[in-house]
Amino acid sequence: MGLRIISFTEQGLQLAQKIAQTCACDMGSEDIAVAAKCSYIQSTESFFPVEFVEERIGEWTKKQMQAHHTLLFIGACGIAVRAVAPCITDKRKDSPVLVADEKGRYIIPILSGHMGGANETACRIAEKIGAVPVITTATDINRKFAVDLFAKRNGLHVVNKDGIAKISAKVLAGREITISVEAGHLSDPSECPSGIRFIPYPPVQTADVLITADKTETDALLLLRPKEYIIGMGCKKGKEADAIEELIHRTIKMAGIDEEQIVALASIEQKKNEEGFLSFSRKKRIPFYTFSSAQLQEVKGEFHVSDFVKEQVGVDNVCERAALAACGMDGKIILGKHAENGMTIAISKREWKVSFSEE
Repeated sequence: MGLRIISFTEQGLQLAQKIAQTCACDMGSEDIAVAAKCSYIQSTESFFPVEFVEERIGEWTKKQMQAHHTLLFIGACGIAVRAVAPCITDKRKDSPVLVADEKGRYIIPILSGHMGGANETACRIAEKIGAVPVITTATDINRKFAVDLFAKRNGLHVVNKDGIAKISAKVLAGREITISVEAGHLSDPSECPSGIRFIPYPPVQTADVLITADKTETDALLLLRPKEYIIGMGCKKGKEADAIEELIHRTIKMAGIDEEQIVALASIEQKKNEEGFLSFSRKKRIPFYTFSSAQLQEVKGEFHVSDFVKEQVGVDNVCERAALAACGMDGKIILGKHAENGMTIAISKREWKVSFSEE
């Protein structure tokens, strides 16, 4: 996701520029944009180009959230709250939103702290500019197990979002949490934090948290399903985002895969700035991995090769090799190369494991 910073005063714009420059080292300048909404800002010379916003702040915010960017408001919390309120829909999909005071003393995540990574972003920015991250999430400040953050780290889809609050309430009340993980998919039980007890799978008694790829009914408070599939793609330069998304949806439907089971999108390094791929990655909140032609050529397996593709990009297959490269050592291709309308697509399946390690 890109970072969009908006300020409302001259001092706020100076801070926005400082944050943008420090974050560019990690994110790349193409993923960051600076905006300002104020008639009295005089300074226009800056490291990052400044978009001077003429429309209502709510309209600007709506566009950024529809594009699934991370938002940082430099100003009063009230401005941010009023701007984002009409756009909030689902904690699993909402854009991360943060607020900073114009002197850069505090960075406050106000939306999507765990699932969207606003808390992590606040801490990272605060460290870079010498500010204090103001984290208000109860599990964080009490150093307790956060099940939504655990799900994010492990590539697990939250099926019933209301279960997050129920599990967190039990954790904060000091109650034991029972977890049942599909057999063969628990990395190291010794990493388990205190207050959590494993029960065998399938559970005889109802588990508080059930982690399984099986699409079965359950009485668990929270059901987590692994995101197992990687989409590998290639395309002609400038391919429309709608065409890319339509092909992905049609292909996964044919393969019997739910959208929520997609863990990542992958392609060749030459496509790292392809807007259609970036748009899908932001919209679905999944990573977009790219690999050099040399890295792709080293991937072992049987592929649908093309001499023409090799002449163009230096490797004989993009979509299958990229899908498998993003899987790691234990992945496999479950749907081979399909070419259509200037695009190629393949699907791989990763071997998933659940870990309680925070590294």
